[in-house]
Amino acid sequence: MKKEDENLELLFKKFDNQWDIEELNTGHKERFMVKLSSIKYLRNYFLLLAIAACIMLFFGLSLFYNEKNKITEFQFASKETKQTDSIFTIIINKELEKLNEKKSPENKKIIADALKQMKILDQDYEKIIKELERNGESKQIIYAMLSNLQTRISFLQSVLKHVEKNDQLIYIQNEKTL
Repeated sequence: MKKEDENLELLFKKFDNQWDIEELNTGHKERFMVKLSSIKYLRNYFLLLAIAACIMLFFGLSLFYNEKNKITEFQFASKETKQTDSIFTIIINKELEKLNEKKSPENKKIIADALKQMKILDQDYEKIIKELERNGESKQIIYAMLSNLQTRISFLQSVLKHVEKNDQLIYIQNEKTL
């Protein structure tokens, strides 16, 4: 170990006159600090730019997926079929609104079960629409579509009647207890 130290000292002595010992110009530290602060500014700028790009990407993707989900109108149907679908859809939506207005703690379970059944009927309807788009209009597909729409409307109407009867029974029971 001692020998290695001696070798190092000899090496330093050998190159003693060749070391760069030039003094730095005045203001070197200030120029260095200015350059360093500009790098920090650029880092912040690129960070903000990256965040803005991510937000724009997220916004663009959400628009794309929302547009994809909004396309419910089928393309291979005739004008009459589209009209019929829109009329029935309006009626179904009104019946659903009526049903949602009847929500109460007593009817909560009935309405939840009805909405589950409506989801099943909606899924069946989506299958019919896909079949319509795939194979075009035929009497069987149109009949299945109309049957599904009528079933949904009559189902909602029967649930509404059941909820109203339930409300009346609760009202009558409350009057008897007073």
